[in-house]
Amino acid sequence: QVHLVESGGGLVQPGGSLRLPCETSGGTLDGYTMGWFRQAPGNEREGVSCIESDGKTHSVDSVKGRFTISRDTAKNAVYLQMDNMKPEDTGVYYCAAESPFGAQAMCAMSSASPFVKSWGQGIQVTVSS
Repeated sequence: QVHLVESGGGLVQPGGSLRLPCETSGGTLDGYTMGWFRQAPGNEREGVSCIESDGKTHSVDSVKGRFTISRDTAKNAVYLQMDNMKPEDTGVYYCAAESPFGAQAMCAMSSASPFVKSWGQGIQVTVSS
């Protein structure tokens, strides 16, 4: 099974930007739909932005136009570029690998879905002035 590790989190001001890498070791991401989920205190872990092996993406309405997911097959990595960040974006962000469904289906999944094959450890993102 792939081992996923997120990085790049931290504190950012409203309107600022962060980029979150998700990297793997011990396996490849080929064949997986990849996604970023986030969880705010007291809330369910929810899908944010997801990407298929061929590059097709889906993002939830609250981040469309601000967040961009991408993947680099050669580096076995996926990235979440977050621009024009809002306080509502605060939470713990998790990278995940899923099979066999596509990007839109993955972003709608519960965190308990058996189709999610691997989770990263999570990384804190705080948007505050």
